[in-house]
Amino acid sequence: MISDVSSDFVRGSHPYLLSPLRVGPMELRNRIVLPAMDQNVCDDGLVTDAVVDHYARRAEGGAGLLVLETSAVAFPHGATARHQPALSHDGVIPGLTRLADAVHAHGARMVVQANHHGRISGVDTAEDRPSLVPSLPLPDSDPMSIMVDTTMDELMAMATLTGGKMPTYAEATVDDLAWVVEQFADAAARVQAAGMDGIEVHAGHGYLIDTFLSPAWNRRTDAYGGDEEGRARLLVEVVEAVRTRCGPDFAVLVRLNGRDAALPGGITPDLAARYAARAVAAGADAIHVSAYSSITGGAGFTEGPLPWRECQYEEMTRTVKAAVDVPVIAVGRIRPDEGERILADGGADLIAMGRQLLADPDLPNRLAEGRPDLVRPCINCFVCVAQNFWSAAPVCAVNARLGRPDQPEPVPVGDPGHPAGHIVVVGGGPGGLEAARVAAGRGHRVTVLEKADHLGGTARFSSLTTPMNGELVRWLSTAATEAGVEVRTGTAATPELVASLAPTTVVVATGAVRTRPDVPGAELPHVLSGDDLRGLLTGEDLGDRRPGPLVRLALAAGRNLGITADLGRVRTLSRRWMPIGRRVVVVGGGLVGTELAEFLAERGRTVTVLEDGTHLAVEMAHPRRWRALHEARAHGVDFRTEARLVAVTPTEVVAEVPDADGGDGARTEVRLPADDVLLAGGVGPDRSLAEAIGRALGPDVPVHVVGDAGEVGYIEGAIRSGHEVGCRV
Repeated sequence: MISDVSSDFVRGSHPYLLSPLRVGPMELRNRIVLPAMDQNVCDDGLVTDAVVDHYARRAEGGAGLLVLETSAVAFPHGATARHQPALSHDGVIPGLTRLADAVHAHGARMVVQANHHGRISGVDTAEDRPSLVPSLPLPDSDPMSIMVDTTMDELMAMATLTGGKMPTYAEATVDDLAWVVEQFADAAARVQAAGMDGIEVHAGHGYLIDTFLSPAWNRRTDAYGGDEEGRARLLVEVVEAVRTRCGPDFAVLVRLNGRDAALPGGITPDLAARYAARAVAAGADAIHVSAYSSITGGAGFTEGPLPWRECQYEEMTRTVKAAVDVPVIAVGRIRPDEGERILADGGADLIAMGRQLLADPDLPNRLAEGRPDLVRPCINCFVCVAQNFWSAAPVCAVNARLGRPDQPEPVPVGDPGHPAGHIVVVGGGPGGLEAARVAAGRGHRVTVLEKADHLGGTARFSSLTTPMNGELVRWLSTAATEAGVEVRTGTAATPELVASLAPTTVVVATGAVRTRPDVPGAELPHVLSGDDLRGLLTGEDLGDRRPGPLVRLALAAGRNLGITADLGRVRTLSRRWMPIGRRVVVVGGGLVGTELAEFLAERGRTVTVLEDGTHLAVEMAHPRRWRALHEARAHGVDFRTEARLVAVTPTEVVAEVPDADGGDGARTEVRLPADDVLLAGGVGPDRSLAEAIGRALGPDVPVHVVGDAGEVGYIEGAIRSGHEVGCRV
């Protein structure tokens, strides 16, 4: 039964999320779930210290239910990587026991996601075994789509998982399927022996059971195909076998696709709901609704299983919930406020927050404390997910500790061997604020000097195109204040000013320098750098950069009314009016140029992007790049790679591009109409202020450089370097 929220449940900012729930035999302290997310730190299938530490940290942070990353029931057969957990022999039990004990010690419950990867069994391919599938030939799922907008280095890293070998396939026999069912039952028994609370049968994401459920993949005519009952038979037999082997005191969850976003004739929400009902009748205690796209590369991957929109799978989850009487888990980029809403109106019973709990393990405890403002936000950059494509440990752009056990611990100061000091941080962007937050949390006195009237640096401005960056800036500002950091905005740091504060250590986080291309016309008033564009859209004084008294009057009015200080309002109002011409050429097709191009095209501009390299947006994690370029092209952005800027005139941009009709490096000149030209390249580190401060203070005061001032790494690099210095000073 699904328990109701009562008047005496745990108090906090999100009472439904924090209310307890019974799932089969498990009593959960709250409804926050860490879903299975590959960490890739097992040793040939065995649980390591890094595995235990990762999950124990999320349990300590307050999550109610943790799901161990996808684990191979017949390892190495049907496995996707040697770094995933194995469930295929009794040697795995001690490690699982240690993990279960560590999680239980913090009051959480834990189940293991059990899986046979079927057609995606990379280890089978590497070891020259055919991968099991329901039917041959396979449906056309465009396997080469992963080549688009993926660099050669990334493709080579992916190829290492199989030793460069291509998969072969075998249609599963009835004996094969009986063996698979037995492997699931044996695996569940080992999980139970280890003291875990249950398993989650993975019947989604294109793996073996999912391909049997899908009418597009399963075209069999025997008992395991032919109709809905036949296609569900493998799932039903697996759930029944696990329930029979492990009894009623062991939780059995099932993860299903609510939709196949790519294949015609694939799984739909209504069909998923009927499969869910069959799984419950077979003994499942809960259903976890995800999604999948058979197109594994490009934008298809962010249709499923990786959501790019908020609450992306909510409606299909509601369809499944209406068909079953057991708890249903919703997943799909759900943040706490939206999770609370979904629970409150009965759309689901538990909320999975995978990447959010990677970004902030303490999310549940923060909510219980009534401090949602202290929850570090996931910025949806997909840096973590990208690592899974080559079986590496995920890292996080906003949580410098994830996947980096070599990171220094933030040890408190104050003892005679490490006294507290006065740390002066120059620059209030992500790198500087992270260094300040960590150093102050350790016990240092910290002062931040920021020349602008607000914190955030370029990350704040980038929230125009990427709103979650604004959420990160708000969190960093709040967390720094909470840690006791003194912030002085509107204060330009000079070596003399810094010296007057008598620092024991200085951290310089002043960001990158942006240079103009050395071409004719680069200084024309309609050629805008990133700094110029920021000033134009936020109403800052641009001097002589832009003519036009009416534009200046409008921007001044917006500044005086406080409109331009709120970038959320600027983003909304920009759909109606912007001081940017109708025809825009963006010079530089990296992360910044790509985001700006999509932003402008969405607002009715005709946008051409000139990139001198062979690939676009290489600074983005490739899953995000796939989606960003897809969206930009859908809005009409014209990307030109290997394009060299030659000159700018008052009405045109002149560039050299590869000759489409020629070979051997032939190039041709093009002239592109342009009302405005945006410079999104020419970004480099700038240590000049750090060097000047170092000369003024002398050798006894260390000066550290973090963020783009030292090495251009955008938010991920800024947070990482700021965290390292904050721990070390």
